Amino acid sequence: MTQTQTVTVRILDKDYHIACPISESSNLERAAEYLDTKMREIRRSGKVIGAERIAVMAALNITHALHSKQHEALFNSQDTEQVQQLLVRVQKSLDSAE
Repeated sequence: MTQTQTVTVRILDKDYHIACPISESSNLERAAEYLDTKMREIRRSGKVIGAERIAVMAALNITHALHSKQHEALFNSQDTEQVQQLLVRVQKSLDSAE
């Protein structure tokens, strides 16, 4: 059974008490700091008013960045596979030419 602890994080000057596994508490704190930073950036822009709207915009921005990274990683993985397949074909061509 995983032991949990309550971690207090501060986001936009409001405290949130969140239960999480002890081994994940530092990850939770870093994630909360990152979210707080993104929300403050959005609030400073002055284009979005209200904590709920700021949170939604931050969530959308973070999700977009995550999906972009995942797509980039998938694309790079596909490139690697294609290069490997090409190398195999070239090697077979070289072997048959001998």
